Amino acid sequence: MFDQRTYKERRKKLKASVKSGLILILGNEESPMNYTDNTFHYRQDSSFLYFFGINLPGLAGVIDIDSDKDYLYGDDFTIDDIVWRGFQPTIKEWAQKTGIQLTGTTLELIDLLQQAQKSGRKVHFLPPYRPENKIKLLKWLAVDPYAAQEAASVELIKAVVEQRSIKSPEEIEQIEEAVNISVDMHHAAMRMVRPGVTEAQVAAAVHQVAQASGGDISFPIIATIHGETLHNHYHGNTLKSGDLFLLDAGAENRMKYAGDLSSTMPVDPRFTERQKEIYNITLAAHEAAIAALKPGVKNKEVHLTACKALARGLKDIGLMKGDIEEAVSQGAHALFFPCGTGHMMGLDVHDMEDLGEVFVGYDGQPKSTQFGLKSLRLARELQPGFVITIEPGIYFIPQLIDRWREEKKFIDFIDYSKVEAYKDFGGIRNEEDFLITPEGYRLLGKPLAKTIEEVEAAKK
Repeated sequence: MFDQRTYKERRKKLKASVKSGLILILGNEESPMNYTDNTFHYRQDSSFLYFFGINLPGLAGVIDIDSDKDYLYGDDFTIDDIVWRGFQPTIKEWAQKTGIQLTGTTLELIDLLQQAQKSGRKVHFLPPYRPENKIKLLKWLAVDPYAAQEAASVELIKAVVEQRSIKSPEEIEQIEEAVNISVDMHHAAMRMVRPGVTEAQVAAAVHQVAQASGGDISFPIIATIHGETLHNHYHGNTLKSGDLFLLDAGAENRMKYAGDLSSTMPVDPRFTERQKEIYNITLAAHEAAIAALKPGVKNKEVHLTACKALARGLKDIGLMKGDIEEAVSQGAHALFFPCGTGHMMGLDVHDMEDLGEVFVGYDGQPKSTQFGLKSLRLARELQPGFVITIEPGIYFIPQLIDRWREEKKFIDFIDYSKVEAYKDFGGIRNEEDFLITPEGYRLLGKPLAKTIEEVEAAKK
């Protein structure tokens, strides 16, 4: 945990933004895998961590704006709990760590909420993503689980997004620690990737680096020779000569802050000339996007800068043709890059995604419906204190290529006869994490090998 003053100031700022009513911040429960006592890895809700800092199941926080009081609710461990799970401080002792004097049991919380509801007071809550919390809202506040997302307080969502978007110096320090561990994960993979090794072996080694640091992974590891599948979590292949290997993996440190990096490497000691050609196009787009980062620029423009750099490179080798500005405007480049250039990062690897992309990444404005552009998670104007990823890539997806060729889609911009020869290529992505500063940007963490020379050297 941070010092209790951090959490007190965060709650004070939230009260000023929401103005009136009760704010209910639900913590997470343990979640069973296949029976009650065999649970998934526990992860506390990020907004609960942000405002209360306690990484313990079964808690809820209440911020009473009207009376300017903060509460922590939960049930102390019984002796049976202690036997099986070990000793824990009492709820009152936990509350003192986060700067709260007022505590109560779960039953007392239910009474407080129902009394507030009866007296006509607004009870603000965030969109629930766990079924257990949807059930709590049903039992405590009569909120239909199927309508719980819509019933969430937009006023609270906007206030939390605004507050959590700007990272404090102490948060940046934590994120940078997570990024440094993530770099070690990727360099470990580069050293072991070679013919005969399995994807599962690489994924296991990468995961071990994260856990040995005292934390864990910040999202399921993507470790694959099929990098054309954007979120490929299958690890059943054996690496062979001629393959490209894509790793997208990040660490979550002890304080639950995330890192998120991607790297692409040859399975052989060196890239082939064909691999180098595509790799350097993605790297040029990566560097172009980085150069565009600064406060006041919309991240949509950073994304389009990367798209145009990719399209120019693909035109240079004959896969695209025609007017590049028009090709990108119409979305022809999305055959090769059907996703976004990056996203916010912090306590979540896709920061605050549970609160709604339209609020987090679009400042309440509607998203594009164009293929490719609709998958851009962050389009809003960049501000000092934002932490974002930059991760353009090139992906040759055979089924998408076949579909578009059949439909004669964008034939003025794509040379399908030449694209055909790349259907077995796979995908390439590099990713780094950046802090937006008043002057521009700063790379977070130690450098990750990303040029062809650096990656080849890291494999030795």
